[in-house]
Amino acid sequence: MRKAHEHGCVGRKGEDTRMDPKDTLSERREQLNRSLDERRRIDEEVERKKARTSDAQGFAQAMRLSTEFVAGVLVGGGLGWFADQFLGTSPWGLIVFLLLGFVAGVLNVLRSAGLMAEHKIRAADDDRAGPARDTADETRRDLD
Repeated sequence: MRKAHEHGCVGRKGEDTRMDPKDTLSERREQLNRSLDERRRIDEEVERKKARTSDAQGFAQAMRLSTEFVAGVLVGGGLGWFADQFLGTSPWGLIVFLLLGFVAGVLNVLRSAGLMAEHKIRAADDDRAGPARDTADETRRDLD
């Protein structure tokens, strides 16, 4: 005990606390492996939850987009059928409005999916109307 105390390796109760460096290294390695295994398990759980969430979100978006399309076609077909009944233009009203409903359904799907940004359309409209507005403004200023 005297030797251990001289080297500063005495524990609280006077025990020799010196450890073999290989033992401390293996303990640290085991502790690191345990913490890495725990981290991997947590990461796998998070990934599984994300996968379930993204699957549900994808399914919900697919249902919404298909509903948008079907609604457009059905409304167009219904309007065409009513037009044929009241105007006696069978089957032309149904054909024309069914095609219009198809186009409206496709546009609704594109709009809902975010593939047709309204600000791009507005910018294009402003570009087309921009020079005409400028010319009209200049004409008004000249008249004043």
